[in-house]
Amino acid sequence: MEATVTTDAPGTTTQSAHPSDRIDTSVAHPARRYNYWLGGKDNFQADRESGDAMAARFPTIRTSALENRRFLQRAVRHLAREAGIRQFLDIGTGIPTADNTHEVAQAVAPEARVVYVDNDPIVLAHARALLTSSPEGATAYIDADLRDPEKILSHPDLLRTIDLSRPVGLMLVAILHFVPDTDDPYAVVRRLLEALPSGSYLAASHATHEYLPPAVAEEAKAAARGGGPHGVINLRTLDEFTGFFEGLELVEPGLCSVAEWRADAEPQPRPSVVEVSMYGGVARKP
Repeated sequence: MEATVTTDAPGTTTQSAHPSDRIDTSVAHPARRYNYWLGGKDNFQADRESGDAMAARFPTIRTSALENRRFLQRAVRHLAREAGIRQFLDIGTGIPTADNTHEVAQAVAPEARVVYVDNDPIVLAHARALLTSSPEGATAYIDADLRDPEKILSHPDLLRTIDLSRPVGLMLVAILHFVPDTDDPYAVVRRLLEALPSGSYLAASHATHEYLPPAVAEEAKAAARGGGPHGVINLRTLDEFTGFFEGLELVEPGLCSVAEWRADAEPQPRPSVVEVSMYGGVARKP
């Protein structure tokens, strides 16, 4: 079943299907768990229990979630202000919070156009909050999975909102670590980038085990190897994360902790790489 919410003009919305039919509140879900760590209210007991269990093993996980969100906002601001990007494809959107991609981009350039993509029905249920575009710009929401790039790239709502002949900012923030190696996340990213013209950008972040205590890292990697429940995190090294940027031109300061990427204006001192355990970076397609 596919459900889509889009806007073609201010005040015009189209909605189909019933996302609530697909929401299982008894099973923890990554988007709702992330919402819990960010201090949101769109989560259930299973999400809070799962979030607390993960926090018991990684006590600074809330700091990591907050810093990842701030990285997204700085990356979007850089792309809109410094790189002149006016179109964004944000995959793995998550539950709407303050300063979503279109809000940050349109604060710089009101004409910016943003397509959000997520496969979580609870995100779909809140999608109207993602569709509050400025009059000059546009937003759309697609119910789809990152692992199905063809569906995303050919979706009429994307093609109606974004011109794929012009540069696009591809946002893959805290989503790639939910794609196991068996689904070849590198091929997925390559396919998405192939569809975008020269001058487009990739902004991505990814959880890592390189700064975790050895016992916690081994436990997490074992869970990932075993498949585990929906939403298991596939932790990767810096070298593995670098592979997603093959053939691209990295923007300074390159790949680093999300807490450090162009964070001079953020409150100081910054959280350590150990506290955050998340890499981030932005790169241009030549």
